[in-house]
Amino acid sequence: MKKDIHPDYHPVVFKDTSTGDSFLIQSTATSKATVEWEDGNTYPLVSVEISSKSHPYYTGKMKFVDSAGRVEKFQKKYNWDKRNAEAEDAKKEDA
Repeated sequence: MKKDIHPDYHPVVFKDTSTGDSFLIQSTATSKATVEWEDGNTYPLVSVEISSKSHPYYTGKMKFVDSAGRVEKFQKKYNWDKRNAEAEDAKKEDA
């Protein structure tokens, strides 16, 4: 590798602000804030809002969209349920 063209790659502590979990990994991220880690050494601290500890995909707590509510809202908005009821009544009278 060429010298002096690559960023500094060093241990950094990332802290998930929503859950309070922290983890130590290698990164090129820098920060003026520091924290003393479990091993007694001081590392730069980078705060993140979402990590694998709090992201809904990884935690299994995904929110599902209520598609039935959307359909009912559409039917109510355009009187779709009344149209279907009138069509069914017409079919019953013809039979």
